[in-house]
Amino acid sequence: MQAITDVRDENTADEIWFLQHPPVFTLGMNASTEHLLAPGDIPVIPIDRGGQVTYHGPGQLVVYPLIDLRRAGLGVRDMVTALERSVCELAAEYGIPAYPRADAPGVYVNGAKLASIGLRVRRGCSYHGLAFNLDMDLEPFSRINPCGYQDLKITQLSELGGPSDAASVARELAPRLLHHLGFDTVSAPVFSPV
Repeated sequence: MQAITDVRDENTADEIWFLQHPPVFTLGMNASTEHLLAPGDIPVIPIDRGGQVTYHGPGQLVVYPLIDLRRAGLGVRDMVTALERSVCELAAEYGIPAYPRADAPGVYVNGAKLASIGLRVRRGCSYHGLAFNLDMDLEPFSRINPCGYQDLKITQLSELGGPSDAASVARELAPRLLHHLGFDTVSAPVFSPV
């Protein structure tokens, strides 16, 4: 992501990556290590996104929109809102009442966090993005204060009655995300599969 952002120009195609990470805790640029309670054998990696500490691991769909925000006519808040709305709409398809919160980016269900957002914008282009919990071991979240919030409950789509397969969720999420980012089929970013 960083390398692409470093070399991209006005002709570089936008991309949206869908992937899963091996177990890892990541610390945003302004994260406080006091929110790392007991990381144990899971690596802790400082990264250049916003936000505090979070956990990534198998069973979580990570979405990285590498978008030239100036060319797309989007602001940072537009990007955050597009990510949140896409997850909320997908959850609604399964009867799950998900919602964003004005005081803390991400998507929640009954006060528990379903998806986290941590972005970086450099040279007018976004990278990092969304971590959407599908069907994962949630225990590592108990080793941190997720997103800097003590006692924040974490949930996942499969526990709420939604699908657990990352590839199928990516296929369902992609058109919603494109819509909320304002892309049509001609200008749509290149997608990478899970």
